[in-house]
Amino acid sequence: MSRKRQINNKQEQYRSRGAFITLKQLFDQRHVAKTLELDYQSRSRLGMSGSHISKHKGRGVDFEEFRAYQPGDDIRQIDWRVTARTGRPFTKVFREERERPVIIGCDQSHNMFFGSKVAFKSVVAAEAAAIICWTTVDNGDRVGGVVFNDTQQELIKPRRSKRSALRFLDELAGYNQELVSHHKALETQENYLLQALEQMYRITRPGSNVYLLSDFQQFNDRCRHYLHQLAIHNSVTCIFIYDALEENLPVPGVYSITDGHARSTINTYKKSVRNLYHEQFKDRRAQLLSEFNKMKVPMIALRTDQVVLDQLETWKQKTP
Repeated sequence: MSRKRQINNKQEQYRSRGAFITLKQLFDQRHVAKTLELDYQSRSRLGMSGSHISKHKGRGVDFEEFRAYQPGDDIRQIDWRVTARTGRPFTKVFREERERPVIIGCDQSHNMFFGSKVAFKSVVAAEAAAIICWTTVDNGDRVGGVVFNDTQQELIKPRRSKRSALRFLDELAGYNQELVSHHKALETQENYLLQALEQMYRITRPGSNVYLLSDFQQFNDRCRHYLHQLAIHNSVTCIFIYDALEENLPVPGVYSITDGHARSTINTYKKSVRNLYHEQFKDRRAQLLSEFNKMKVPMIALRTDQVVLDQLETWKQKTP
């Protein structure tokens, strides 16, 4: 794709953002996804053919090395030229191709229904999830996941088909469009992030790539347990979505704020208040990063007022 077309796609991505996202806009992310190639970690353990290289050695398509024959080796893999040259039997070892299904968990809860500039957190999460989904389809891998809000989760089992991807995106658009009604009538006390992780754990087979997109407002010890279990046998990436207003208070002034039910004011003239607010956000982000690092789970931070693709590309460039 030409550089000009990439720029046009990014500009279109900016124009399409806001409080909600449509199914068509999620479809359009396929053009954006073609400019990004996500790096897969070689931790696959699935015994099925696919498009990614496994660390497991065996009979496959890519030659790995010669090694001395051992009892039990397949005699069909003996290399007679090397055997004749060394005087000892040597066999060929191949690195097998293994499938790498992708599981995407996307948060569309009332906490995500917020944004001060350009887009809501729920929209950014949906955009990023769509990009990952389309990248998976283009790689020929199975894709599925869980779309969830405060009271519901929709489970899409991973399949290697566009139909599975389209169903995931359709559910994602539907949950996003329903955020207004769910926001108005919120009564649940359940930990929706925990319930989503439980569902993801159920459908994830070892060797998968797992992406969890959320603001992690409900992340607790039980969530940590399920995330750790997922990370043991899979490549897990957490995508932290946040808004600029969550990081820093607006310029000094008196502002009217509402949560959709009650209305109050906030005074941002005091520098001490502004500094404390910023430090609290930094501490929370650092705590999340520390928790994920302990599980060897990378964290990508996406801000709502910046282009999703640019942020994903920046993260990729920083990844060793």
